[in-house]
Amino acid sequence: MFLFISGAEIFVILIIVVMLFGSEKIPEIARGLGKGMQQLKNATNEVKKEIVESGIEKKIDTQFTKDITKEVSKIKDKVQDNIDDITGPIKRNL
Repeated sequence: MFLFISGAEIFVILIIVVMLFGSEKIPEIARGLGKGMQQLKNATNEVKKEIVESGIEKKIDTQFTKDITKEVSKIKDKVQDNIDDITGPIKRNL
């Protein structure tokens, strides 16, 4: 489900867009949006790169989030196993 919009609502929106801009302008608009999204992605990657480089330069451990993610994943797996153990008989009875 895309933003809680049904297929019919998307169709109506597309009709309105075609009526407002015309069919020849839509590819230009889509191209512009694509370029804008690419620039935003590139800028985000540059900021991430700068943060990592400055962390390495100042000898700051930037990998601690990976350790935290691993620990959270382990705990999640244990909890999921416990839930499966408890709900297993219930699911079989249904």
